[in-house]
Amino acid sequence: MLLYFFNPTLTGLRSIQHASTLKNVQTKLGIKRTSLGSMSEASHIFDPQLLTPIICELAQEVNPLKFQNGLNNLDMTLVAVDGTLLKALPKMLWALWLDEDHRAAKVHLEFDILKGIPIQAQVTHANKSEIAQLESTLAPGKLYCLDAGYGEYRFLDKIIQQPSSFVMRLRDNASYETIEERTLSEADRKVGIEFDRVVWLGSKQKRNNFSKPMRIIQLHYYDVRALLGHKRKSRVSSKKTFRTRSAEQTLLIATDRMDLSAELIGLIYRYRWQIELFFRWFKCILGCQHLLALSQNGITIQVYCALIASLLIRLWTGRKPTKRTFEMICLYFQGWASLEELIGHIEGLKSQDQKQQ
Repeated sequence: MLLYFFNPTLTGLRSIQHASTLKNVQTKLGIKRTSLGSMSEASHIFDPQLLTPIICELAQEVNPLKFQNGLNNLDMTLVAVDGTLLKALPKMLWALWLDEDHRAAKVHLEFDILKGIPIQAQVTHANKSEIAQLESTLAPGKLYCLDAGYGEYRFLDKIIQQPSSFVMRLRDNASYETIEERTLSEADRKVGIEFDRVVWLGSKQKRNNFSKPMRIIQLHYYDVRALLGHKRKSRVSSKKTFRTRSAEQTLLIATDRMDLSAELIGLIYRYRWQIELFFRWFKCILGCQHLLALSQNGITIQVYCALIASLLIRLWTGRKPTKRTFEMICLYFQGWASLEELIGHIEGLKSQDQKQQ
């Protein structure tokens, strides 16, 4: 399966099976010829959970990236959590989504922001609640960075009880009662913080959902892409939050952390976007939009192998993977690039990173 991710000439299960008949492949990978029927059956009977210890071990070996403004000094593991859809065939009956003709699987991903890597994932049908899925995997010692779709107050209080923490975007019409107006520093104002408040979050009927007051900040910012003329259609997203094309926007961000500066809270939420960039890598570069199996079990195996491939690239290069680096690794495995050229490419990336620092 890993051969599939590092060799773009392999486009499906049949081509992977054909590659297993080649003597060089058998010698270098230590495998025997595999029939197409065996590979198809494996997607149903192999246990994908046997791959999770490998993902955990590789993730532990990755060193954190260097960040400014105190992100590396956080006392919790900073993780972004979100889900993404993989469109499926109508005959994949388990992959419930819109209707009988539109089906999809959903990947629920937990992403370590400071390391720039995925650390765990689950595959379900597309209608599976992201809140319910995350609730089943909550762990202590994590600072969850969440979008507005996770804004169920009872669930957020369960995060606090772990004990863990959260930084989450609120919907614009969120109800709250102000308890304290906190003073903004010059650094806070410089990054666009408009207010910092301690509040009881929710309407009067829902205030019992939280065991203690929360903190909200309002961040004003300009969308650089919109200022440069990038057009983005206004629409209501799948999480029922309004997407605007205005260049000038405000975000309402909630957290239970009273000790962090408002500037740092805004920065933490900004880095939530890293999980969206990983989804783009996962689908467009690694090619996981193309499913190799029809069963939930088989798709889970494919997803876990894709995570392992991403972690290996991160360990080899010491930085977040890019399309050019992925191409260079593929060229090396195909015999077009030498080991010296691959190492030279990686060293060149490290030199660029040092200059930027």
